Amino acid sequence: MKKSTSTEQSNQTSVKSTNDKFRTGIFFAIAGTALFSLKSIFAKLAFIEGIDATTLVTLRMVIAFPFYVVILIYAIKTRPEKAALLTKRDGLMIFGLGFLGYYLASYLDFQGLFYISAQLERLTLFTYPIMVALLSWVFFREKITMRIMASLAISYAGVSLLFFNETPTENMTQSQIALGTSLVALAAFSFAIYLIFSKAFVSRLGSLIFTSLAMSSSMVFILIQFFATHELEDLNVSGKVWFLCLLLAVFSTVIPSFFTSEAINRIGATKTSIMGSVGPVMTIFLAVNLLGEEFGLPQIAGLILVVLGVSFLRKS
Repeated sequence: MKKSTSTEQSNQTSVKSTNDKFRTGIFFAIAGTALFSLKSIFAKLAFIEGIDATTLVTLRMVIAFPFYVVILIYAIKTRPEKAALLTKRDGLMIFGLGFLGYYLASYLDFQGLFYISAQLERLTLFTYPIMVALLSWVFFREKITMRIMASLAISYAGVSLLFFNETPTENMTQSQIALGTSLVALAAFSFAIYLIFSKAFVSRLGSLIFTSLAMSSSMVFILIQFFATHELEDLNVSGKVWFLCLLLAVFSTVIPSFFTSEAINRIGATKTSIMGSVGPVMTIFLAVNLLGEEFGLPQIAGLILVVLGVSFLRKS
């Protein structure tokens, strides 16, 4: 009788632990997405000050890099058993994932954002959960269902609606808008690859060690690009740009990067990406109120279609 009671208590504890892990995973996913969504606003405000995408990405990482170094040292000291699992092969793989997820995706996203509105950028980027599902089918033979296909069609219908209603300006032509949208779509694709291959490393090494290594490795690529295309004097920007870059680095890079990694560890890449529905809504609200971007029926319809399409994945 006592053994039966002990088993029941053990099962209840296990269920509670699983539920707590899921709830905290959802929290990290939503909070991470909300903070990442501020990136578009900070970047647009910085572009108004005359900074280019390469310099913006560089300043962002110059500020963020020391945080990752300190956190990596802390993680290695407090989690020596995790650090001991790191192999040379892991290092090379993480280096590659850092290139895809935090250098290439960021650069393409910022470069695309220079040409298009924050609303179109965020909705285009938000389609990455569908790319995660499709890439999971390619690499892991996960089943592609009709629901996933419907999600793909509905989401990109929403992006297309917003794209065709993006108004060209004196400084931006329709072809540049198309270029910007394509760059952001490629950024979403690059980030999707990063997501599906990062879970194994996060589970084994922990989010602190993995994220710090991946983000630190992206610094190498960013510096190579900057010094190949710019002069050191280009980093001499106004105080307002430095402040925007500080906000971008801390609140839209360092904090959400760890939140996202921890969410992936707790609930997986697909659920993490799906929980990001709050991102486009928050970005559009801020874009309208802070940047003065247009918000009418096309924007509302586009938002509804993209969020609806991605939400279809929840039951696929």
